[in-house]
Amino acid sequence: MKFQSFSPKQLDVLSWWSPNRRTAGCDGIICDGAVRSGKTLCMSVSFIAWAMYAFSGGSFAVCGKTIRSVKRNVAVPLLNVLGELGFEVREKLSSNMFEVEYKGRKNTIYLFGGRDEGSAALIQGMTLCGVLFDEAALMPRSFVEQAVARCSVDGSKLWFNCNPEYPQHWFCREWVKKAKEKNICYIHFVMEDNPSLSQKMLDRYKTLYSGTFYDRFVLGKWTATEGLIYPFMSDDKMLYDVPQGTFEDYAVSCDYGTVNPASFGLWGLQDGIWYRIKEYYYSSRREGMPRTDEEHYRGLCELIGDRQVSKIVVDPSAASFIEVIRRHGTYTVVPAKNSVLDGIRLTSTALKEGRIRICRSCGDCINELGLYRWEGSGKDAPLKENDHAMDDMRYFVTSVLDADEGFFAFASER
Repeated sequence: MKFQSFSPKQLDVLSWWSPNRRTAGCDGIICDGAVRSGKTLCMSVSFIAWAMYAFSGGSFAVCGKTIRSVKRNVAVPLLNVLGELGFEVREKLSSNMFEVEYKGRKNTIYLFGGRDEGSAALIQGMTLCGVLFDEAALMPRSFVEQAVARCSVDGSKLWFNCNPEYPQHWFCREWVKKAKEKNICYIHFVMEDNPSLSQKMLDRYKTLYSGTFYDRFVLGKWTATEGLIYPFMSDDKMLYDVPQGTFEDYAVSCDYGTVNPASFGLWGLQDGIWYRIKEYYYSSRREGMPRTDEEHYRGLCELIGDRQVSKIVVDPSAASFIEVIRRHGTYTVVPAKNSVLDGIRLTSTALKEGRIRICRSCGDCINELGLYRWEGSGKDAPLKENDHAMDDMRYFVTSVLDADEGFFAFASER
């Protein structure tokens, strides 16, 4: 990996701890802002450079949402760069650690995943000279605070980077807004601060997001969710007729309900695009009577007809309906991935990029697209109404489209 140039803010991140800088006395640094703005790599390189300058024989931690994400987003690209810069690196990634040596100075870097509240126990008891949090806003507060408490060595420093969430998020309240009070250097990034992004790529990113996601991921703002979740779908140009010709594959996504509506979407693949061509939507309140699992299964079979469906993805909480499909032995069924916010983000991107298209024949899905809204309570949550076709569409994206294409555009940038 070759660095062509650095932006002024990247240079600030690389050198904020240097003795000749006015920020050298700060106890840490926070970098927040837009996706793809060049925060992560320059911060991780700076973290190692500072560690090798300030300590020898010390222990440090690099933390991410999961071990997998911290290895992918930080450790692997960082190790490639360190080798090119002349550092001697001994990789022990299978043990979640690596050692760095430079001109006789040697330090050990441990990798941690802060997935949930129980993760705090993983780092408890360690003594650290410094810790870097990659995507700090995605980690539980208890984990971050436990890791911060481990930095008890004189001269230790704290390093945070993240993309924004909602304004009342604990990391925004306790760290971003209190950076000066906590003696933390704060640098805010926008996409233009990444010199490796061409104008073409900048324009592309800016067209992919709208509403809250645009404010957060393009402008880098800590913005509250409000209004429609998919406002761009109100444009009739975003709806399609069922295409003529044959489909290469079919899949079905299911949001199961008994009292609440059950929504099943039939998707067909043609020329690399998945079309929602038909749906089954049964509301017991609207119809006046509930349906059993077997009756919903018959509705599923009628929806599919004689088509060859490669996969059916179902709401993971609908264990009884999944078992009914398995027991009949006709279709392959898998529980869907159910990360709500990431699923909404990926679905929004897929719709705007045209990877998935909604056909006019799917009236209930179109109706929900015009009603599906954020809760408006200051937290990132959709209102739990008019969301059944929205949920099955999200299951399709995370469990069929994403599974088929890997981590497509921006899936790993949070």
